[in-house]
Amino acid sequence: MVEPVLYRWPPNAAFGRTVPKTKFYEHGNVGAALREKFVNDVQRIIWGYKLGDDTVRLRGTTAVPEIQVFTVETKGVDVSDDVLAAIDRTVHFPIVFEVTGGDKVRTVAAQKTFGGKTPAVGAYYSAGWLSADAERQPLPTALDLPGLYEAILSALLPMDKRAGETVPEAIDRLDRARRLQREIAALERKLRTEPQLNRKIEYRRQISERTAVLTELTNPTPSNKE
Repeated sequence: MVEPVLYRWPPNAAFGRTVPKTKFYEHGNVGAALREKFVNDVQRIIWGYKLGDDTVRLRGTTAVPEIQVFTVETKGVDVSDDVLAAIDRTVHFPIVFEVTGGDKVRTVAAQKTFGGKTPAVGAYYSAGWLSADAERQPLPTALDLPGLYEAILSALLPMDKRAGETVPEAIDRLDRARRLQREIAALERKLRTEPQLNRKIEYRRQISERTAVLTELTNPTPSNKE
């Protein structure tokens, strides 16, 4: 379970500019259904902070020259990851989102990589909801902007990183674990409805094998077998 977290963004990094939703229609691949989600679910998008060498005194790199903080104010209680991804793909910097719904707020971000015309955005990871007036925590300690970005993402992952493991490696391990969970669930459904004994035995064998691999993947201190 991810502990809820809100960060205390440096005042000198404040940008505070409202970005019209139409900007993302113009520059992103936003179809009719997704545009409807923007219209129905999003009240306002605020480009809140720019974390860079001149504001947080941390060196950037080509991959992480700055970190942007966007606030997405919802009309209801939440906003879909599809909307966040559409925003993410139009901004060529890593983004940390704060989604606000009513008097609640949550921190959410995805692993984002660059190398083409459009950034590649992975799955979104989110901390739990907190009251909008909850106490905010200092930014994680880091030596540079990539380290800060990795520390923020790490705090949002639903499982702990292993010793020496990078965030991309942890996300890959998490993705593999989720695929196995889906496979196990599908096999269990087949097992429940399968009338033939030999097939039941085979399904149980496959479930057992995958469960063992899943246990190893989610173990914070793995054996040497993985």
